[in-house]
Amino acid sequence: MRHPERRLLISVDMERYSRRTNLQQYEAQKHFRDLLHEAAGDVGLDRVAWTTQQAGDGELAILPRDVAESRVIGRFVPELNRRLRGYNSSRVPAARIRLRIAVHQGLVHLDGANGFPGNAVVFVCRLGEAEPVKEALAAFPDAGVALIVSTEIYRDVVTEYPEEMRPERFRRVEVVHPDKGFREDAWLCVVDEDMSATPSDAASTPPPPPRKAGSGAEHRREPSGSPVTGTRPGTGGIRTGDVRVDGQNAIGHGATAIGSVGRDATLGGGPEGREP
Repeated sequence: MRHPERRLLISVDMERYSRRTNLQQYEAQKHFRDLLHEAAGDVGLDRVAWTTQQAGDGELAILPRDVAESRVIGRFVPELNRRLRGYNSSRVPAARIRLRIAVHQGLVHLDGANGFPGNAVVFVCRLGEAEPVKEALAAFPDAGVALIVSTEIYRDVVTEYPEEMRPERFRRVEVVHPDKGFREDAWLCVVDEDMSATPSDAASTPPPPPRKAGSGAEHRREPSGSPVTGTRPGTGGIRTGDVRVDGQNAIGHGATAIGSVGRDATLGGGPEGREP
């Protein structure tokens, strides 16, 4: 047995594959493979070098050591989504290809007798099978990809490269498979869709992304229990006693103070504060 290697893992599954006819499954498999190859080639990734385990409705891919995670999540997945949207635009719903993609990293044995042994492999497959991913993709009929990543990938890759990854589009979800004893947090987005604009419960509203030490204001209370200063969850405002200040950063030109007198007062002499 060779030593396991730490690799980036991608699980890809087609939506509603089992509901297709034999001919539709045959066609979907062909176009699924072609779309993956074309999207990878367009962003400089060599799919031939990927170690894959095929299934009729998708694949598990183990990427080479030198592949950058940011290129996979920030470029390959969006390009694949773009191609899927174009492909689906001229097809009836039953013939469309929409994907659930899960990304994780960890130790995996590449010399298994019947696959790739390793808990990281099990983990990434559990993410891709999660109900929140299926519900989120179903909530956006025009979308091509619902992407779910492990907490490690979100922390180490997505939040570190915000210009490419758009971490504000991700929502923290709980992935639960009771029959398998699996319960883990993960981060979910539907590529090129604003999940906050839908009332669907497919994804939970997350706390702010992980902060570095010393950043942001802390919410504290006096011994009496009344809040003194700090951020007001969900508004970005500041409350002092019975006065709340709203507006971008809750300070400066255009912020609005709402006091116990029951009327708004505009701070800084500018127009009324507006939500960002």
